[in-house]
Amino acid sequence: MAQVPQTFFDALAVRTWCGLALTALGRAREEIDAINVYPVADGDTGTNLYLTVESAATAVEAVFAGYEAGSGAGSGSVGRPSLADAARAMAHGALIGARGNSGTILAQLLRGMAQVLTAEGETPHTDGNGLSLALRHAADSARQAVAHPVEGTVLSVASAAADAAEDAEGDCGTVARAAYRGACAALAATPGQLAVLERAGVVDAGGRGLVAVLAALVETFTGEMPGLSGAAVSMSVSAAAVAAHGRVKAAQAADCAADGPGGARDEGGDGDEGGPAFEVIYLLEAEDTAVARLRRRLDALGDSLVVVGGDGLWNVHVHVDDAGAAVEAGVEAGRPYRIRITHFGVGDAHTRGGERPPRERVQRAVVAVVPGAGLAGLYTEAGATTVLARPGEPPASGELVEAVRRAHAREVVLLPNDADLRHTAAAAAEQARTEGIRVALIPTRSAVQGIAALAVHEPDRRFDEDVVSMTSAAGATRYAEVTVAERQSWTMAGICQAGDVLGLIDGDVAVIGSDVTAAAEAVLNRMLAAGGELVTLVLGDEAPEGVAERLEARVREAYLAVDTVVYRGGQQGALVLIGVE
Repeated sequence: MAQVPQTFFDALAVRTWCGLALTALGRAREEIDAINVYPVADGDTGTNLYLTVESAATAVEAVFAGYEAGSGAGSGSVGRPSLADAARAMAHGALIGARGNSGTILAQLLRGMAQVLTAEGETPHTDGNGLSLALRHAADSARQAVAHPVEGTVLSVASAAADAAEDAEGDCGTVARAAYRGACAALAATPGQLAVLERAGVVDAGGRGLVAVLAALVETFTGEMPGLSGAAVSMSVSAAAVAAHGRVKAAQAADCAADGPGGARDEGGDGDEGGPAFEVIYLLEAEDTAVARLRRRLDALGDSLVVVGGDGLWNVHVHVDDAGAAVEAGVEAGRPYRIRITHFGVGDAHTRGGERPPRERVQRAVVAVVPGAGLAGLYTEAGATTVLARPGEPPASGELVEAVRRAHAREVVLLPNDADLRHTAAAAAEQARTEGIRVALIPTRSAVQGIAALAVHEPDRRFDEDVVSMTSAAGATRYAEVTVAERQSWTMAGICQAGDVLGLIDGDVAVIGSDVTAAAEAVLNRMLAAGGELVTLVLGDEAPEGVAERLEARVREAYLAVDTVVYRGGQQGALVLIGVE
């Protein structure tokens, strides 16, 4: 069915474009992953681009949902956000969800477009000329974000699209078509610009993803999805064919790296054998001056350095041998979080020892969503693959699918650890099953229920028996949290005001108070009144000093047969999490 075209750039056009781009990348993901040989042949560029756009689309949908919820009958409100609202949400969503080299660059491209679309002035940038200006600023800002730009990459494709858009005259549909044709031509030329692409017989994977995003832009404004044009068609064969061909060529790339451009690093490097072993990505809250120093330090540590963002929030991506030093540099610059460190597989062109066989799949793994870095460490020590959820920013289904893949197991137990993530986790489990992975979803509603499930996990017993045991342990664990109210609202315990301390038991407010320790003690007493054998306390960074000691003392005084364990959860949203088994 043809898409009803938009005539100019408004909030609905942003929403439509994000949705169509996500669909287009979903269709092309496996093909793009298969041709991913640069800068590291780790076969995840398509997935990274998909996750980046999924985060952008989710942010835009949230803005629309907020406006629609506030436009009740008789309110007189249109119930639709402005272009600035939607464009900023798109850029912010992409920034916080950006994955990998190409995903980080795509986030900067979207941010660059949003800066033009939301700029104040006498003439709004909502027509064809405005789209042309947005594409130009996007390409230029993305190039500036890369420490050592290399031609033959997504940067070249973005620049060509912007050049073609500047030469076009007409409405948004005309400009989008011109940009798309320019991108296709540049994509077809990438093997002639990068030796590693020519040896593998493929086009640049990041550039191929950008072409898909621009095709969605054309469909947004014309109602028709264009096909790959010109020589790009011959370079984008089926995913299956390229997968077999690309994997062989990727292994050969390390041996031939000396033929590549000397010193060309970052979007970068030619897949050299001696490349860094780790990819480090994190979000960073920092001032511009601190980020400038950070760029210089990270550039000296490794390659593939891309730092995007602004206004106090940045997404940092770099390939290094010393992952700890890269994180420490972020700590010196500001507050890093959502830290992801990936060791490149032994088959990647960027690592040594490419002759070793690929890693065998393990039989069973546990994938868990955790609300804080402290708990992530605890879960990881217990053998789980973790997905870190920042307060207010739950992971998308694609992020959970990626974690299931990263676990590299035939069987996976998925612990969402949040009642609101049940449907997201179910969608991720269904997607993973289509890839031949056996997935069991245990509907844990809190991280303390996940801890209980993980405690009885035995990978050597039958899968069904293990799932039943873990589900039983989670179900037998009551959970609570102590947090601070953000606004006035009605609750099961009465009306709370902004700033009140709330104690929630099994998701419902049971205690309203002014003191964190007193509220936590009241919650614990209510929970233990129904019995219990083990109390689990998880303290957030903002929990007051002495709260754990007071709760432990209360258990010793009043509940002699009950044991207590305490963990540090880090920046986890809730001040205290409580579990009673």
